[in-house]
Parts: sequence; structure tokens; C-alpha cells
Amino acid sequence: MANGSGGGGGSYPGGSGGGGGLRMSNNINANNLNTDSSSSPVNVPKMDALIIPVTMEVPCDSRGQRMWWAFLASSMVTFFGGLFIILLWRTLKYLWTVCCHCGVKSKEAQKINGGGDTQADGACKPTDEKEENVAAEVGWMTSVKDWAGVMISAQTLTGRVLVVLVFALSIGALVIYFIDSSNPIESCQNFYKDFTLQIDMAFNVFFLLYFGLRFIAANDKLWFWLEVNSVVDFFTVPPVFVSVYLNRSWLGLRFLRALRLIQFSEILQFLNILKTSNSIKLVNLCSIFISTWLTAAGFIHLVENSGDPWENFQNNQQLTYWECVYLLMVTMSTVGYGDVYAKTTLGRLFMVFFILGGLAMFASYVPEIIELIGNRKKYGGSYSAVSGRKHIVVCGHITLESVSNFLKDFLHKDRDDVNVEIVFLHNISPNLELEALFKRHFTQVEFYQGSVLNPHDLARVKIESADACLILANKYCADPDAEDASNIMRVISIKNYHPKIRIITQMLQYHNKAHLLNIPSWNWKEGDDAICLAELKLGFIAQSCLAPGLSTMLANLFSMRSFIKIEEDTWQKYYLEGVANEMYTEYLSSAFVGLSFPAVCELVFAKLKLLMIAIEYKSEKRESRSRKRILINPGNHVKIQEGTLGFFIASDAKEVKRAFFYCKACHDDITDPKRIKKCGCKRLEDEQPSTLSPKKKQRNGGMRNSPNSSPKLMRHDPLLIPGNEQIDNMDANVKKYDSTGMFHWCPAKDIEKVILTRSEAAMTVLSGHVVVCIFGDVKSALIGLRNLVMPLRASNFHYHELKHIVFVGSLEYLRREWETLHNFPKVSILPGTPLSRADLRAVNINLCDMCVILSANQNNIDDASLQDKECILASLNIKSMQFDDSIGVLQANSQGFTPPGMDRSSPDNSPVHGLLRQPSITTGANIPIITELAKPGKLLPLVSISQEKNSGTHILMITELVNDSNVQFLDQDDDDDPDTELYLTQPFACGTAFAVSVLDSLMSATYFNDNILTLIRTLVTGGATPELEALIAEENALRGGYSTPQTLANRDRCRVAQLALYDGPFADLGDGGCYGDLFCKALKTYNMLCFGIYRLRDAHLSTPSQCTKRYVITNPPYEFELVPTDLIFCLMQFDHNAGQSRASLSHSSHSSYSSSKKSSSVHSIPSTANRPNRTKTRDSREKQNATRMNRMGQEKKWFTDEPDNAYPRNIQIKPMSTHMANQINQYKSTSSLIPPIREVEDEC
Repeated sequence: MANGSGGGGGSYPGGSGGGGGLRMSNNINANNLNTDSSSSPVNVPKMDALIIPVTMEVPCDSRGQRMWWAFLASSMVTFFGGLFIILLWRTLKYLWTVCCHCGVKSKEAQKINGGGDTQADGACKPTDEKEENVAAEVGWMTSVKDWAGVMISAQTLTGRVLVVLVFALSIGALVIYFIDSSNPIESCQNFYKDFTLQIDMAFNVFFLLYFGLRFIAANDKLWFWLEVNSVVDFFTVPPVFVSVYLNRSWLGLRFLRALRLIQFSEILQFLNILKTSNSIKLVNLCSIFISTWLTAAGFIHLVENSGDPWENFQNNQQLTYWECVYLLMVTMSTVGYGDVYAKTTLGRLFMVFFILGGLAMFASYVPEIIELIGNRKKYGGSYSAVSGRKHIVVCGHITLESVSNFLKDFLHKDRDDVNVEIVFLHNISPNLELEALFKRHFTQVEFYQGSVLNPHDLARVKIESADACLILANKYCADPDAEDASNIMRVISIKNYHPKIRIITQMLQYHNKAHLLNIPSWNWKEGDDAICLAELKLGFIAQSCLAPGLSTMLANLFSMRSFIKIEEDTWQKYYLEGVANEMYTEYLSSAFVGLSFPAVCELVFAKLKLLMIAIEYKSEKRESRSRKRILINPGNHVKIQEGTLGFFIASDAKEVKRAFFYCKACHDDITDPKRIKKCGCKRLEDEQPSTLSPKKKQRNGGMRNSPNSSPKLMRHDPLLIPGNEQIDNMDANVKKYDSTGMFHWCPAKDIEKVILTRSEAAMTVLSGHVVVCIFGDVKSALIGLRNLVMPLRASNFHYHELKHIVFVGSLEYLRREWETLHNFPKVSILPGTPLSRADLRAVNINLCDMCVILSANQNNIDDASLQDKECILASLNIKSMQFDDSIGVLQANSQGFTPPGMDRSSPDNSPVHGLLRQPSITTGANIPIITELAKPGKLLPLVSISQEKNSGTHILMITELVNDSNVQFLDQDDDDDPDTELYLTQPFACGTAFAVSVLDSLMSATYFNDNILTLIRTLVTGGATPELEALIAEENALRGGYSTPQTLANRDRCRVAQLALYDGPFADLGDGGCYGDLFCKALKTYNMLCFGIYRLRDAHLSTPSQCTKRYVITNPPYEFELVPTDLIFCLMQFDHNAGQSRASLSHSSHSSYSSSKKSSSVHSIPSTANRPNRTKTRDSREKQNATRMNRMGQEKKWFTDEPDNAYPRNIQIKPMSTHMANQINQYKSTSSLIPPIREVEDEC
């Protein structure tokens, strides 16, 4: 019986399947067989297809007798024999247990009856020894079982190696089957000469040993015997030993090794290759499908090539294994082309049952596999770092808006060549618009789907080699605290993975910055930065209260804007020329070493056409030698050192290089700054200081400092302050400032003491104050009003210069904010609503210096235009208000309350050298203007404010917007297109609107230069430092401190102010003069650094009725022509002498509030009954004070913004109601005008 075979089935992972081979089997007939001459010729024609191929070298049955039954019998005997033994053992064990149980019961019964008491001790010893032997035997078997379990367990390294090795050998055995399937089903082979048989034998010996380990470790031997893996071993391992004994090879059931593929996913998990559930599921489905497919194809190959046994194997057909694979696929898919089909009865019977299961598997597995492959992350790869090119990782709130704004600024052409690749990491795949944006920047941008909270995703984007990680925040979220918590968790995850990575993150709430300090690896000294949007936004708005329009100028400086050229002579032309300026840093040339800061500023501005506003200064003092500070317009006492870093305002990074390349020897006579390039001469470090003569040093250093003064001494050393102020400041019993000396401070006040009713507010004289209209309720998120108040309470203002702040809004909301505000002086609250005109009139909004409109409500509205509805309605409401009962300044003067400093008839009250605070003559609002009176007794020409102009449109306002496009609703008379960018709209250019979106540019600006953020924060926060933030993180409040020389020295820092050109020492330049001449004169004379202009919108027009709106011009060129109505932005030095008038402030008061402090009715307007008596004593005091101040004015050496007489600095001259004008003194400071509310302000 030749060339036939019986078939069988089974399963064993990693087994094989197949037959029919890689090549067609030989035609086995009588003509091709080498048989002995004694063979019977009768059987040849009938049995030619059944004769086994034999060679002379192989001792085999010469008659071609088939032995397939021997191979199959070995497997069946092994399987059923072992199964019988296990069942027999279980049966005997069960019977033994039952018998022993009965015996134990009888012994217990005997013990109960007392039989056990009479037994001797020796009678119990045999039983105890037997129990000990059983225990020892059980312990030994348990140890062996545990050892076997450890050997095959994937929890140990040995077990993992063994499992992987078994799988690899099973796949090897399957490959051998594929090779042997091209041979006949059964053939005679010599074991010693057949190389594949030897390899297969070695594999199966290893499988037998592994089977023994598994059997020992198995807890339930019966279930182990019936496992798929065990059945596969039964039908593949014994036939190999039979083939060696018989020198025969039967292809048989070796295809069962294909079932080992089911464990493929487990092996990949052991190797830590598969980590996600989707990948594990995909590999599982594929392995089950393929293993079933290959195993079934092996069975068809066996029966079709062998034939049916009851047909004497005559109905066989020659099919290769791969043809059977093809047959099974078209069968499962129900296509059934009919080119290949089963002829044997066994094959057809198998196909009947297989098509049921195969069709079900094909219909369920294949769609799920396709779905998993289709859902595979398109952006799930890994970043490949490019040699010589940095990359940054950007994560957090990744949307089309945030990404486009970031890329627009980061990849701006004005920067130097940006050789940085941007890698975005987000757990949501981008939409079509965002995907198109990434494709437009594909050379520098890559996107990967994942989360920074997953270490695997961090490894994919190579976070350990990234130059920095930037985290964007959702500025429009409904819950800012939750958004900040998410970003803090991102920081923790990134720092935990790589502590040295530099992180720049956006934060929404100021109080959440404290949580970053809890991260051990967070270090701001190493470049880690948190850009708090609320802190900077409110800081910008606060600076606009001091210098209107400053928020727009600063926002444009750190944003990259392309230059837009306009030929027409319109306000947009000059505004856009300033918008093209940005802030850069560059190291100063050694040619500037030894020069004072003002001298370098003048040289750089006049010759290099650059504006330098600050330097990074390394102190020469021993205690701060290792720390560098950023000094903004420090003054003459600071000399430029070697390697000093300068902060410049310029339109291009290439222009700033001039400060680095400048050489006095080569570029001194060059007039065109574009020709200043790197020269070849060698500049000696001591060349400049040694060649300057004392006179030249004095000229270059300015007019104020003596050339012999030591540069190590600060210009305003606290120990050099005049005696009366030093004694006052060094009073150990009074805390006027916080512990850092950066802010004014007072003891905590209860909120009830600062609440004003509407009637009390109406009777309280409020002028030159700041009105903050806030929308919020109990459920609103806190916006951190402390960040708005802190810049207005900076210590570089004297106490009497502080503007009173009045909050108008919901009392419930303000109670929640009050914990952070109770240590600031001059703060009041009017419970109400900003939409109520009665509340607005009660706080004298027409007399305020600035009205701020904020909203704490986070509106989850689908229509973006409705997000700012409250702020827009409040703004339009104020603009539509009319204040008819008003009088002009000249009319007030005729009624007899001219300020002492402006009364030309009184020589004692004439200002000799001082500053007078005036309202703008072109707007109806009280713009802070600094004007110096050049001659004694000179009265500035003032105009009367007509009633039609005294409307709400002339009140200075700044409105916070959430949605940039809503800026079109603020001004009804502008022609801004709704699609116009925010910085191009008129309200933003005029400084009356501010949106938090402008702060997005700070992310890229901080990455390229972290000093930019420090400079911006120093300018807008009033002096917030990392030390102060750490203190607030501990106590959430400012701590009062005693005035010491160290804390008082912190007051010596510049502040932003506005300089008027209508009259004063700069009046000659105000009418057609050059901006450069003004810059040099202000710098030399007063150490004032000018950096911009606040100009009337229609100043270029010669119309009689001009619009009162102003716009910002940043860093005008040297030859820029000035007009008399211009206001100049300048950085002004702190003046210690201005505080000397503070002592005489109470003596120069014309108000009756000095007596009302002792009365209970502190909010009522005082009566005028005793005015004549008080006037006599007041006049005598004024003459004495004026004489003293005139004498002090002759000794002044420093620029001061105070008049030299006794009347206060920030006098308010503006239209007021007639009733108020007859009752209220207008010559006292705002702090003096406001009565002591509940006598709390006396504590400050």
C-alpha cells in the first residue's frame, strides 16, 4: 500500500500544517520504482499509485508496504494511555481518601469513648513517624513542582527565555514541514543521512523535555493532558521517534505545529513589544486566523494526497500544500471558483464543517482586523532627530487657532534663521484644517498623536534630547483652575521623565503658579518659566492706568509683526511703522565699556538708530556678585561692563548686531548705520576707559553725576536720603511696605470697612482715581485682582501719588477676591453693577484717570460674539453717559479756587522748579501728563470744556475682550473690518481694548530669549520677583516689613510716565521739533528715557474739530516731527526728594477733612461754616512751607516730578460739577481728597 495516508487532527501552538510541498511529488508508479526482480508484476498495474519510493541505500519494505498506521498508533497510544493512567490514579486516590476518612472517624470515636487515654506513649510513635514521612514526601514534591513552575513561568528571565525558545523552535518545525510537504506523504528515509529529519528530531526532543516540565508544574494533570498544546505534542513528537525506528517518514499531522502561532501575541508581550490593547488585540486576531487557516490547509493536503482508506486510497489527487491554502481561503470567503476542490470523501466532509466555522470566523475576524488596522494612529510613529538641528516639543491645548498663532510668531521672518524643528504632541488627531496647516509647514513641523502623561509617548518624541518643551493653555476654558491643574500634571510628567528638560508653560491663574514650585526639578534659574496670562493681562491693564496706551505698545513689542507700508499720510502709517518694532537682546561692544547707561543710550540711538531700554547688570557688590539683574533705565550710576547684555527695540534682529559690531576706531565717522559691520581691528578691553579724559567722562556720563563719584554707590543710597525722610522711613514701629520693599503695604482691613454705599460714594470726593468695573458672581472663577492692584501700589510711587482704586461689582465676588487685596491701601468697593449709571455717577467716573472693564464670567456660548457681551454693553453704556453740570478750568479759576501753584498774583505760591499735573487739553478725560513750568508764575493755557464734549466718550477706558473679533463693537465710528487682525484695529491701536490672545507671542519670545519675559514682567507687574512669588506661595498674601536700607533701596527703580509737550522745558521741541532732539535732551537733563508717542488720531489733519482719540507710535525715528499735543512715553527715575513734600501735605490742605477725621460722619461733605477762621491760620502755614520749599528747591540735584511749593504733586484740574467746585478743594492729592474710610487709611 503506497502513497496513501490516514489523517487526523489536533492542536498544538507552534505546530505545523501542510502537505503537498513546494514542488509536485514524484509520480509513483511501477515504471519509476526501483524494485527487486522478485516483485510480483501482477500487482503493479493495480497498485502503482500506492507503492512507496525506495532506494537501494535505504533498507525499507521492497514491496512498498505503507506504515502510516504505526505513526498514528504511537500518538493514539500515548494520548489514551496517559489519559487512562491519570483517570486510574484519580480513581485510586479517591478510594483511598474515602477509606482513610472512614478510619479517622472510627479512631475519633474511640478517643471519645476513652480508649485513647489508656494507650501508652509508645503506641502513638508509629503513627507520628508515618505522618512525618508523608510530610517530608509532600514537601519534596512541592519543591520540585515549584521549581518546574518557575522554569516555565514568564515572570522570570529563565521562564521568558524558555517560552520564547519553544515558540521559535515550533516555528522552525513548521518551516521543516513546509519543506517536507513537497515530498510524498510517506517515504523511506535514512535518519543518519536526512538532515531535516535530524533537525526535526532535535526539536522534538526539546519539546518532550518542555512537556515534562509543564506536566510536573501542572496542578490539574487531567486538564493539562487535554490542553491544545499537549494534544499537539502527542501527534507530533511520538511519530518522529517511530520514523527513526522504521527509517520511514510520514508527513502526517505535523501541520498542527501551526497552532503555536496563537501564542504569538504573548511572546511579543514578553519581549515588551506590544504595549497597547489595540495592538495586542490585532495580533491575537491575526494569529488565530492564520493558524486556523494553515492547520486546515494541512489536513486537506493530507487527505487529498492520500485518498480515502475505504477506497483503498485510489481516489487521491496530487495537490501542493499552497494549493490547499488557496482552496481554504476561497472556501472561507464563500467565493469558490471551482478550479481547486476536494475529491475525497474525507476532504469533502471536512469542508462541510469547516465552511461553517470558517465563514463565521472570516466574517467576524476580517472586518475587525481591518477596523483595527484602519484605526491605527496615523501619527503614531516616532520622531527621528536630525543631526545638527534642535527640536522642541509643543503640547497642551493644540487647536487650529493656538497652533497658527504660535507658528506665525515662532517662524517669523524677522527672527534669525530658525533652525528648530517643532514637534506637536496631542492625544487627539488633528482635523482637516489643522492637518493642512501642518502640511504647509512640513519642513519644520511634525505632529504625533499621544500624551505627555505617557512615558512611552515622551520617548517617541525624544523629549530627552529636546531643546525645550512648551505647554499651551486653553485661554477660553470654563474652569481655569482645572486647566492649570492639567498643565501642572503635564509638567510633573515631563520632569519626572527627564528632570533637566527646559519647560515653558502657560498658566491661567496667578495663584496656581505656586504649585510649580512644589516640583523638585522645577528651576527658573535653568530656564523654566511659567507665563501667567492673568498676571500679565492685568499687569498690562494696570500700566495703562498709569500711562494710557502702554498696553498696546508693550504687546506689539514682544509680538513679531511684518512691516506694512502705507503711502498715505494717515494715522495707520505711523502706527504700523511702530508695530514693526520688536524687542531683542544683544551683547554690547567693548567700545561702550566704562560709559554710563544714558551715554550709551544716546550714542546708540543717535548713531546706531537703536533704542536701548535696559541692560543685564552684574553687581560689583560682594553679596550679589554672582547674580545678574535686569536694570531698566538705571541712570548714571551704572557703568557698562565687559560682556553686558543690552535690551533693544528695533525692527530686525540684524539691526541689533550693530551694537555688537560697533568699534569707535572704525565706525566713529560713519553716518549710515547700515555700514556698521564687523571690522577686523582688535579692540583692547582697557582702550575706552583709559583714553577718556575727565571732562569727556562727565559729558558722556551725563550732567547729574560728579565724575569723581564711585560707580559702586547707588545713585539714591538710602543712607544718603535727607534726614527728615530717613528718620520717617526708618521708623521701626511703622510698616509701610511689604517685606521685599517692592509694594506699598498696610495692615489687613476688613472688607466691611472699605465698602461704600451709593450715597456715601456720591458724597465722597473721588477724583483722579481708577474705577474697576468687574462682572462676576459667586460661581465665577477668580481672575486675581491682586495682579491689577500690585502695579498700582508699587513702591517706586510715593504714598500720596497712589491712585485710589474703586471696585464696582458684585459684593459676593469681591468678597472672594478680598483675601488677596486687604493689605493694599486706598482701595474701596461699591457693591452694584457696572451697567448701573447711578453707581457709575456715584464713583465720579467722569473724573477718573482710567476706567477698567473686566469680566470674570466664563460664558460657554456657542456664538463667540456673545462671550464679551457684558464688557461691550458696559463700555457702550459709559460712552453714552452725559455729564452736563460741568464747568471748565478757566471758569473755576474765576470763581476763586485757583491752585496756589498757578496763582500768578502770589509770588509765594509760584512754582520755581517743579512739575504740575494737568489734564489733556484735547480730551475730556484726565490723562496723566507731566509738565514742567519753565518760569515762575507761568500759567499753562487751558481751555474750557464745553458741555457737549463732556460726555462718556471722553472717559479713558480699557476693555478686556475674550474674542478678538468683538473689538469691532467697541467703537461705532471706526471702519474696522470684522476679519481684521486685532493689532490693526483702532481700539487696540488707541489702547482702549486688550485681549489675552496677544500674550500668545510670549511663548516663542521666551523660548528664544528668557530675559524678554523677565523684562516684560518687571515692567508690567511693578516689581514682582521669584522671591516674592515664593513668599506668596507660602502665605497667599503680602507680608509687611520694616523699612531698612535694603528694602528702601528696592524703591529706586524707574516707572513709566507720560510727558506733555504743550509747555515746559520741551515746549520748543513740541512744535515741529525732532523726536531725536527730545530724546537726547530728556536723557541728558532728567535721565528720562523716551520710547514712544501717544498722538492724537487726527493730529496730521488741520481740521478745527479733531477727534480726541489717540494712538501709539513705538520708537519713532530720530527725525520724526513732533506736534504740541503729543504725549511722550518715558521711563522716569524714582525721585526721593518728591517725598519731602509729604510731610507738609497736611499743612497745605485746603480741605476741611482734617477736622472731619475725628468726626463720625466721615463720608459727608464738610460744612463751610468755619472756613474763614481756618483760612487765616492756613495762609500763615502756607507762607512758611513755601519759603521752606523754595530753599529746598535750590539744593535739589535730581529731577523731581513734585512742585517746589507745598501743594501736592498730582493735582487734578478737570471739569467738575458746580456744586462740588464750590465745596471741594482741588489742590490736594487724590489721597487727601478722599476721606478716611472708617479711618482705615490712617493705619497706612
